[in-house]
Amino acid sequence: MASVANEGAPAPRKSVTGTRLWVAVLFLLPALVLLGALVVYPIGYSVWRSLYDAGGDGFVGLDNYVDVFTDDSTLTAVRNTAIWVAVAPAVVTVLGLIFAVLTERVRWGTAFKLIVFMPMAISMLAAGIIFRLVYQADPDQGVANAIVTSVHDTFADSSVYPKARPNAQVSDLKASGGGSFTTTGTVEAGTPALLPLVGIAPNKVPGSPEDAKAATGDGITGTVWLDFKLGGGGEKGQVDAGEKALEGVKVEAVKDGEVVASATSGADGTFTLPAEADGAQLRLPGSNFAAPYNGIDWLGPTLVTPSIIGAYVWMWAGFAMVLIAAGLAGVDRNLLEAARVDGANEWQVFRRITVPMLAPVLIVVLITLMINVMKIFDLVYIIAPQPTQDEANVLALQLFLSSFGGGGNYGLGSAIGIILLLLVIPVMIVNIRRLRKERER
Repeated sequence: MASVANEGAPAPRKSVTGTRLWVAVLFLLPALVLLGALVVYPIGYSVWRSLYDAGGDGFVGLDNYVDVFTDDSTLTAVRNTAIWVAVAPAVVTVLGLIFAVLTERVRWGTAFKLIVFMPMAISMLAAGIIFRLVYQADPDQGVANAIVTSVHDTFADSSVYPKARPNAQVSDLKASGGGSFTTTGTVEAGTPALLPLVGIAPNKVPGSPEDAKAATGDGITGTVWLDFKLGGGGEKGQVDAGEKALEGVKVEAVKDGEVVASATSGADGTFTLPAEADGAQLRLPGSNFAAPYNGIDWLGPTLVTPSIIGAYVWMWAGFAMVLIAAGLAGVDRNLLEAARVDGANEWQVFRRITVPMLAPVLIVVLITLMINVMKIFDLVYIIAPQPTQDEANVLALQLFLSSFGGGGNYGLGSAIGIILLLLVIPVMIVNIRRLRKERER
């Protein structure tokens, strides 16, 4: 009878794998303890701390959350974070898709993938330092401005002597607007015009300047030269031995506000104007003295955020390319060939077949990058210089600045952390639902 009773009793509960429940809980306990200590407790404490003031003594309710959306610095951080989320993941995903598709069609596709993926091996700190140097304003130091200035100078004339100016004591050249200088008197045939300039050290004159030569002849002539020589001496306003000629200076003859003739000084500083310049004033246009083009202010208030996003794209395009290339390898080639046989061109094949079949992979890449950019901190903190760091501010950086970067307001910092968590949760939910649907197929 006892054996019959035992046969009717329910068996000890086991998991689907055949393991007893208490054994499974015992094995999971260390992981649960770590999860609680490293995830659950910090989140709970941050929620509690965000309801108190900077010192943690006074309960302020939701005031810290109100401050996030009313303070100018935090509002800038919210706006820039939105720009990052909207722009950076989309650009990286599109570039990754383009690279993945193109590398299948080039001979050295593997080498290209290696080069594009290589920045992923660099830490954010190192990448920030690299691009801080790339974006340096000085073209002699910053690669970006070195390229920009080279292209600009190829298509636009640069100024000849940007620091030169007339010798006000002896010259009748006076400022006439726009950086130009015009003589107060007029030029006459047979009387050479003297246009002395200063402001340049003799050993800093570009090129290999010749000694200046006094113009002669019956025509309308003149000399443009550096009215100064090392060691001093000579007479101001006169061409003296050893003074350097200024070659390439443009001289215009102006009558009633209109340019009637122009010439350029030669290697010895002399120039000759046609007869119609007789009785005209001489003008040295501002193009002779304009400051050289130094490129773009990449880290200025306007472009600092797009510049940092460019650095992020450089780092993460390889990540997107590798994941998308893996998905592309699983695309049925028969479908692509069938579309081509039916008359579809390459763009139609790419848009109507390749992209829809890669949609699950593209969504994974996009969501992963969206979560990643919400936490962006290193690049912004390192690349943005102090004067424009406020314009480049993001929520993760504002959290650091509010709590540890001199602000000392742990309540506001905790509130920003909770807001970041709330922003990430919807993206994670979408990703989890998508993964579940994939498993059900």
